[in-house]
This record gives sequence, structure tokens and C-alpha cells, in this order.
Amino acid sequence: MKKMVLIIVAVLLAVVIGGGVWFWNAMQQPLYNPGMVHAGQNLRAPLTPPEQSADQNFWNVESDIKLYHFADGTGTNVLVVHGGPGVPITEPLAGLKPLATNYRFNYYDQRGAGKSSRPIDQFTSSNYYENMQTLDRTLGLGAQIVDIERIRQILGDEKIILVGHSFGGFIASLYAAEFPEHVKALVLISPAEMLVMPPESGGLYEQVKPFLPENMKTSYADYLNRYLNFSNLFTQNEKELVDLNNEFVPYYQAAIQVKGGSIPASNMSGDVGGWMVQAMYMSMGTKHDYRAALKTVNAPVLVIHGANDLQPEKASRMYTDLFPNSQFQVIQNASHFSFSEQPAEFARIVGEFLSKFN
Repeated sequence: MKKMVLIIVAVLLAVVIGGGVWFWNAMQQPLYNPGMVHAGQNLRAPLTPPEQSADQNFWNVESDIKLYHFADGTGTNVLVVHGGPGVPITEPLAGLKPLATNYRFNYYDQRGAGKSSRPIDQFTSSNYYENMQTLDRTLGLGAQIVDIERIRQILGDEKIILVGHSFGGFIASLYAAEFPEHVKALVLISPAEMLVMPPESGGLYEQVKPFLPENMKTSYADYLNRYLNFSNLFTQNEKELVDLNNEFVPYYQAAIQVKGGSIPASNMSGDVGGWMVQAMYMSMGTKHDYRAALKTVNAPVLVIHGANDLQPEKASRMYTDLFPNSQFQVIQNASHFSFSEQPAEFARIVGEFLSKFN
């Protein structure tokens, strides 16, 4: 009898440990891989957008998802993809204003951020993996990428020019990998070091640490412990996650000030995403390598890097090295927001690049 009990306990332990290993592996693997969107996989709705409403301030991309947008300028359409993730742009970028006589810059709030639809408030299910999949399908990378494709169709352009900043540069690059036939050109401004996870430099949160004043280092460590604790993620709601995401701003602001940079007013609305930001983590997992996907994109690509950016130049150059038809420009006396810190130089560089496609 004792032997039988020991066997049963051993079997139960094996099941528990095996389940734990499976769950740990599942958490590390990306839920999004390049090619999924083009194939229509893991999407809530078709690639084609629904009928548009009379409200000119919103694009309908799904029956229950609408995206707030505004435009600046006249001429060739350019879609501006904001970064963060989940940090909308509230006014035209200073470095693009001089080009608005030839281009119509279309700005939009990504789903789950700003004034756009926030389809999730809180989860009721206790099934962690099921919640991960729901979050990814609703607000993750695939959902953000397919929205760009739907916007392209709404604008009526066979090929579109994309300007992506930071995490938006990462999303724009993945869109180009999914739909290379629909990309006229890409402008990537300090594109996020996310093509490979974990990132070589340690990533943004590690980049901030050395530049914080002593009186902020302890609270920053506490913040990261709370922010990166995913064990109780699905007990939180949208507002709690928005507040948590906003807590990062003072630390980032303090770090980039040491490098001579500052966050422009256009990126300081505070109307950031909640679940949308967490969805990005679920989409990417802790281990992925998307580099090969960029090598299939033949559209011209301009990568811009601020010389004083916290993100190392090598991280931005990775994009240039992968896109076959690309060029790299460094803007001096600028950090992560070169379009506001050196707007005239930024406009000159981007204007010369885009002039070939007007």
C-alpha cells in the first residue's frame, strides 16, 4: 500500500512539474510570428475593413473597434505609427510640419490607446493561457499590424508610406514584412530594439537605470518589480494598467535629460494604453527572432537615430543591416525624439528621402 501511495505521489509530481515546464515554455514563446497576419491567422476579423461611419474622426477597422485619427497637410498620404507602446501622438510632429505642403500626414491612436477603442476592461476567467491568447488576438502585434492594412484600404492607396517612431517603427517594419507589396517607403525613427528578444543591450528598462539620480534608483527598482510581475496580471483592470504604465514616464524623463533630451508635448497626453501595452509582451514572448522577415522587404527604408539616444546606435543600425534597400542617418544633438529636438534637420533628411515618392 505504501509503495502504491509513493507511485501515485510521484505521478502527480511529474504531472505538476511537466505542466509547469509547459507553461513556462509557453510564456517564453511568441504568440505572433511574421506571416500570420497576411495568412489571416489569429485575427478577430477579416483583413478588409467594415463599412465606414459618417464620423470623420474615426476609422472603423472592426465592427467593435474604431480608431481616432487626424491629419496634417495635403498631398501624398503618409501614415504615422506612434510608439510607446501605447503612447499616442496628440499633435503634428514638428519635424514633419515643413513637409505638410506636399504630404498628408495621417496620425492615429492605435487600438487600446488614446481615444481609440479599448475593448478590454478586465478579465473574469482564471485561465491564464486562455487570457493571454485573448489579449494577444484583441490588442497584440497581429491586431496592430492588420489595422495598418485596413487603414491603407480605407485611404485607398495601393502602396503606402509609413513613418514609425520607436515601437511604432518596429510595428511598421513588421507590417512591411507581412505586406511588402503594399509598402512604398518606410521612415523609421529610433526603431525599438525588439527584433530579437531578449535584446542585446538589455532593453529600455535597463538602459534607463544608469542615468537615474540616486534618489530615484530605489523607487525605480520597486517599480520594475511591480511592472514586470505578470503573475497577477489578469486580476487588474484597464485603469490600473494605465496608471502603472504612466509611472514609467518620470524615470524615462529623468534619464533622457541627462543625455540632453526631453519628451515633447505631443507625447505627453497621459492618455496611454493599458491592456494594449501588456498585449505587446504576450505577442512577443520573452524569446523571438524576427530578423529574417525584414530581409524580404525591397521598399526603400530610411532609419534615423538621435546621437544622444539612450538606445544604442547599434540597435537602430540593425534595421538598416536587415532591410536590403536602406540608408542610415544620425542626427546630432538629439535623443529619442529627433523630430522635436532638431526639427529643421529632421525635416531636411526626411524631405530629401520622401521627394522620390511624391
